[in-house]
Amino acid sequence: MDSQGINGTGLRAENVTNLLVLGFLQIHSDSNFQQELEKLCLELPGQGHWQADGDDELQTDGSRISRCFYFEGRIEPDSERQEELIQNIARCLAHVGDEMECHIQPRLVSRLVEQFQNRSLSEEDRRDCLAKALEEVMQTFPRDMEIEKTKLIITMLLAKRVAGHTPSLLRDTFHTTVNFINQNLFAYVRNLVRNEMD
Repeated sequence: MDSQGINGTGLRAENVTNLLVLGFLQIHSDSNFQQELEKLCLELPGQGHWQADGDDELQTDGSRISRCFYFEGRIEPDSERQEELIQNIARCLAHVGDEMECHIQPRLVSRLVEQFQNRSLSEEDRRDCLAKALEEVMQTFPRDMEIEKTKLIITMLLAKRVAGHTPSLLRDTFHTTVNFINQNLFAYVRNLVRNEMD
């Protein structure tokens, strides 16, 4: 993963996945992990910070999405545009995810929660647990969508379901999810942003 901005300008690559996952979780946040999500936004260095702006959008499921990201310091026009693009991508992926979520079995989520609660697991072990859960869910999906897109959405849905089940795991789950995406799906994420920019 390069540390330059996408297409050489704007947001640094490591921020892209953070924004994508945060945006996805925002859209899907419920009262179970809303407070934890706000704390997470404040903790991330160089990332957007939570800002309730009163312009929340009502989603079809009754939840609200806030435009919570603002950046300290000067915002480059390209990075601001990329931030908006990433939020739009997150919104689109979340809407597709709404239809896919029923394929994620509660027992799989419970098992993943148990694994993530095990403090003796390393970050690599947690990523392996996430990869196994992803593989299990992937077996139930028809192949009518790009494999990388399906994996990306399911990975973020798993993070959402774990956080919804046990909100105290949001921070660790978020970091594990971001690291997993950066290691396994970042080329796809980068292409999504580039294609959206064109």
